[in-house]
Amino acid sequence: MFKKRCYTLRYQASNEVELILPNHPITINKPLIEQSSFSILVWNIFKQKRVDCIDVLKQYADKAKLILLQEAQTTAQLLNFISHHNKIADHVPAYCLNGIYAGVMTISDSLPTSIFSFKEKEPLIRVPKSALITIYPISHSKQKLLVANIHSVNFSIGVKVYRQQIHMLLNRIKEHDGPVILAGDFNAWSKQRLNLLYQLVSSIELKPVNFSVDIDIRKKFMGRPLDFVFYRGLRLDTADIIKTTASDHNPLLVKFRLDLYPQY
Repeated sequence: MFKKRCYTLRYQASNEVELILPNHPITINKPLIEQSSFSILVWNIFKQKRVDCIDVLKQYADKAKLILLQEAQTTAQLLNFISHHNKIADHVPAYCLNGIYAGVMTISDSLPTSIFSFKEKEPLIRVPKSALITIYPISHSKQKLLVANIHSVNFSIGVKVYRQQIHMLLNRIKEHDGPVILAGDFNAWSKQRLNLLYQLVSSIELKPVNFSVDIDIRKKFMGRPLDFVFYRGLRLDTADIIKTTASDHNPLLVKFRLDLYPQY
């Protein structure tokens, strides 16, 4: 099960790192989505092992309203990127090594109104994976955008823990009355995992972003892609994959448009 006492670390320019605990007070924040269309970048950044990964982030800092990272480490270079581009980063530490935290991180242009963090231990190696839900205001709308960022457990026999991890996230998502994005590294490397993933997301009416076969250069293992984007209450404009050597995964760049007449 996810640990109930999870927390989030928040980084932003000119501020000390902030510890966000469950039931953090909700504040009225500026809308994240102010126009009808917006882009997101989804990327397993490979613990920033390759020096040019920050350069890739810089290229898309002004193009993506949301950057969803997996295996993000709180190195000086990444924190400097967040500060320099006046971003807000919410980070769920899966573990800490030599004072550096690692886990999923969602980087945005405005503060979320709600935040939920989760951790799940790998069944075999016992190193946790993390997940994060952030909810943002939409301009001129009573609805809000829910964004879920996940790094799924990888090393397990069977799919019990895999199902458990995703199901806990979906329980929060299905309660949300508004547009939703669920994205990250799902480690869906087996037929059993992939089938289960599609079964679970379709149960709450999330649709997959489909990438053209000609450009599908997503990271694969055992012939199956690991990175996915699912959504509802939005219209899909474009879906691209950025070829890079800055990580062992290629980033996904997806452009959405607000759906004025969503059907759930």
